[in-house]
Amino acid sequence: MQTINVELASNTYPVYLGQGLLTEQSLWQKHLAPGSTLIVSNDVVAPLYLDALKAGLSGREPLVHIIPDGEPLKTVATWSGIIDQLVGMRARRDANVIALGGGVVGDISGFAAASYMRGIRVLQVPTTLLAQVDSSVGGKTAINHEKGKNLIGAFHQPAAVMIDTATLLSLQAREFNAGMAEVVKYGAIRDSEFFAWLESHVDDINARGQQALEYLIQRSILNKAEIVSIDEKEAGVRALLNFGHSFGHALEAETRYAQFLHGEAVAIGMVTAARLSESLGLCTQGTSERLAALLLRFGLPINIPAQSSRDGLRAALELDKKAVSSGLRLILLTELGRAVVNQDCPPDDLLSVMRQSQELDRANSEE
Repeated sequence: MQTINVELASNTYPVYLGQGLLTEQSLWQKHLAPGSTLIVSNDVVAPLYLDALKAGLSGREPLVHIIPDGEPLKTVATWSGIIDQLVGMRARRDANVIALGGGVVGDISGFAAASYMRGIRVLQVPTTLLAQVDSSVGGKTAINHEKGKNLIGAFHQPAAVMIDTATLLSLQAREFNAGMAEVVKYGAIRDSEFFAWLESHVDDINARGQQALEYLIQRSILNKAEIVSIDEKEAGVRALLNFGHSFGHALEAETRYAQFLHGEAVAIGMVTAARLSESLGLCTQGTSERLAALLLRFGLPINIPAQSSRDGLRAALELDKKAVSSGLRLILLTELGRAVVNQDCPPDDLLSVMRQSQELDRANSEE
């Protein structure tokens, strides 16, 4: 078992990484508060891992709240159901919420924990690759609005994160690939050596070799922990973690969260941002091609669908929570391994790159 500490000004919490952590009773005893416990999971993950988690909570009698699977259900109504459960069990300030599942479960459970009694303890147990390398670490919690992704939320750091890598063995290929988009992101924005390692280990990763998986999860978390430790609430450098997310979130909102998994939308967003970086002269030509080539090897899409509404995408971009009053705040590349915040992108350049991406998608679909 590996332990990575996320060191914040206000507190420090551990991220545990290894196999069999769901049933590791000593970890649960160490990090659970003495009050009642609510496990939040979904109808896909719970049948697979709920019993194992309960075994790790020996001596406790947790209540369980199951939500439907899928990004379209990350809503006020679903969040309210968790709050109702906490109220119904008369949970107090020393209660615990355990989020067992992927990014949706982690986000909505974390937001419920942040909201209830102005904040109770949450422990993240991510079961998807995307959640393990990204959303479970850093304290971002949220639900969606129909006009934009994650517009309603709060920063609420977990008490601990338990990453049981055995859960990846049951992950469907599409979900696994979506998680790889966030892994590639770390290499693209700040870790060129990691990007090169990913390029040379695609086969091992796609075969889900244990050593390769543990290394890429560890390296991803180390990258994120370092950034979060410097900038907990996204006042500065943490914004770089949003590379590809402005475009990706806009695409998710424009398609009503029904067409793409989050990581798939982020993959398209990263390539779009890299192409925009090239068009603005921030990085050399060929940067986006190298990025796109790696994402394609992980089975990820790279182009905006031809049928998408550019007006709808632009409207969603303008409402994106990363925008500021002076305009869009985009994360662009100066090279693979180095990103910058840009607030000066001409709208015509943005629309041109989006149009180019859609034309490439149309050409590929006609082949």
